[in-house]
Amino acid sequence: MVESNQLSSEGIERLPLQVFTEKAYMEYSMYVILDRALPHIGDGLKPVQRRIIYAMEELGLNSSAKYKKSARTVGDVLGKFHPHGDSACYEAMVLMAQSFSYRYPLIDGQGNWGDPDNPKSFAAMRYTESKLSPYSEVLLGELRQGAVKWTSNFDGTLEEPTVLPSRLPNILINGTSGIAVGMATDILPHNLIEVVNACICLLKKPDATVEELCEHIKGPDLASRAEIITPRSDIVNIYKNGRGTLRARAVYHYENGDIVITALPYQVSGSKVLEQIAKQMHMKKMPMVADLRDESDHDEPTRLVIVPYSKRADKDALMAHLFVTTDLEKSYRVNMNVVGINGRPQVKTLASLLKEWLSFRTDSVKKRLEYRLNKIRKRLHILEGLLTAYLNLDEVIEIIRYADKPKLTLIERFDITNEQAEAILDIKLRNLAKLEEKKIKKEQDSLAKECDKLNGLLSSKSRLNTLILKELKADAKKNGDERLSPIVKRKEAKELPQAVIIPDEPVTVVLSENGWVRAAKGHDVYAAGLSYKAGDKLKQAVCGRNNQLAVFLDSTGRSYSLPAHTLPSARGQGEPLTGRLNSPARAVFESVMIGEPDDLFLLLSSAGYGFIANLSDLYCKNRKGKTVLRLPAGAKPLSPVLINKCDSDMIAAITNEGRLLIFSAAKLPKLQKGKGNKIININIDQFKSGGDFLKILLVVPVESNIVIYSGKRHLTLKSGNINEFVGERGRRGRKLPRGFRNVNKVEIETICKNSM
Repeated sequence: MVESNQLSSEGIERLPLQVFTEKAYMEYSMYVILDRALPHIGDGLKPVQRRIIYAMEELGLNSSAKYKKSARTVGDVLGKFHPHGDSACYEAMVLMAQSFSYRYPLIDGQGNWGDPDNPKSFAAMRYTESKLSPYSEVLLGELRQGAVKWTSNFDGTLEEPTVLPSRLPNILINGTSGIAVGMATDILPHNLIEVVNACICLLKKPDATVEELCEHIKGPDLASRAEIITPRSDIVNIYKNGRGTLRARAVYHYENGDIVITALPYQVSGSKVLEQIAKQMHMKKMPMVADLRDESDHDEPTRLVIVPYSKRADKDALMAHLFVTTDLEKSYRVNMNVVGINGRPQVKTLASLLKEWLSFRTDSVKKRLEYRLNKIRKRLHILEGLLTAYLNLDEVIEIIRYADKPKLTLIERFDITNEQAEAILDIKLRNLAKLEEKKIKKEQDSLAKECDKLNGLLSSKSRLNTLILKELKADAKKNGDERLSPIVKRKEAKELPQAVIIPDEPVTVVLSENGWVRAAKGHDVYAAGLSYKAGDKLKQAVCGRNNQLAVFLDSTGRSYSLPAHTLPSARGQGEPLTGRLNSPARAVFESVMIGEPDDLFLLLSSAGYGFIANLSDLYCKNRKGKTVLRLPAGAKPLSPVLINKCDSDMIAAITNEGRLLIFSAAKLPKLQKGKGNKIININIDQFKSGGDFLKILLVVPVESNIVIYSGKRHLTLKSGNINEFVGERGRRGRKLPRGFRNVNKVEIETICKNSM
């Protein structure tokens, strides 16, 4: 077996391509996950954010300092700790300064730092100034107290903290988002006081469940003051699984008949919402809105006014529609994926995340106390040596004055350590007074008491937890505030029906022989007189309304539907239906229907079969349509016939041989799809040869005459004389008189009772 790692004679390492690519990809993946995209559970920051905060602390830009140009901070970050692009670094810095992005901003910015409408409209870093916010003290207060580990920077010349010693779970308080290789994180911000209360609950009851923690943490707290409308049970499930979806909705009220929006969902632009509504108005999908205004100013950062077309308009229904069709209601993905204390990324539940953070905090406090304890012990050791010197002051002075090596002499004479001897030699003459001896003893007593206290804290878990609890409460009192995002119960928003959105106008849908379609305004349209492509002509024209669906039936028995208002104007020659619908090869569009969803249509085939269906049963959103009429071999669909909702109406069926059968419309079944029942008996052998088939079918209302045209002649079958053609459904029917068997056209003549 050949070794995968070999050195050539020139000393060059050679690897198989598969091994090299796998290794390189894994190294890159781990670098992106751990050093770029995912936050650490300890301080809730990504590396670039941590380096920005630390660099500002090094520059002395605390909350009480003067503002300094942002370019200076970015330069320090890039030159000392983060050798990457300046624009990405500055954008990360801007994000931490935006109050509408961070619930508790870490940076206090001066100048143009963007606005909610356009977060990336911030000025260049050479114009803006910045310093750390008071909240950043939560992350930096214990930085130089031995609470965290330090590591070398990218070139080994400086040291930087691996993680900041956050006194609060910033990972939840400010949240974060990021995309790595094969994983991502999305954590929404939370209220500081609620999170602290949950931590206190865990300190007092380590086995607390997610449900118990949710008694304190009601849900995320968004910086935009929008309502959170996700049910409480769903929020609890999100915290149980570490994943889920949360919904936020704009806050509005009615003012003088207008709708005034005062808060938008997190990271939603007001100008974009107005643009979305205006687009619907332009496309005539929002006739209920008459005007839009943006009245936002410094006093009211969000004030969008929607003016309904009428004071009597249903404003609740309008807002429900806007919640569905615009960003006035927005969903947020939650994925609590963080880098844990063990350095590995993992999706955490609320309980596991807070427990692990408390473990991090406990470890930080222990290190801080041990660091302080070591300093006290060192100081006590020095004080012990100084006290020895004061007790033997004359001898010490003589040794210093006359000894060749005073330090060694002091060590041998008084049995002290090298550090103690150095401290004695560093004493200033002014400090040789008797008063200093008292000061040393007083300091010794004070430090000894503090040492005992620290030992007690480190040796007692309960006392340590009490200290952490007190510090959490103190930070919550200093930095906490009231919840901004109320959690409320709201009904699920529903889109307005098309009949309400689309203007209700009369329209005529025109279908040509070659399958071209268009829509003309009004019902008084002479469809045959419209302009058609060469070799094309009118096939069918039907009247309906602009807010209805036009249903098309092809030669395979499939139905398709398109909104009438989306059809091209009749001013041109229309568009081919094949451009909008995916019909089978060689299929021909035979007919078009339009009407109300509950209108009844008789679907039939030339083989003499048919059934009645609601128009809504023929609707189909799929471009490929759906099969509704099953055709016998060799049959083709005939134009569907509108059926009146009257059981007394009759059906008249005429074959190409001139046979007429009349029967009650109630005898036909109502189906959603299928072949249907036999309407009139067709001779199968003659049908296959094209000699016998159903040619014409029409509905005959009560008190109506049937006028049959054959060439230039016509025959009127009066209402009282049609009984001879009435029979059972599915019979052969009776032949019409000679000379009228080659039927060209049939009309229904309604009898006017007033003329009788």
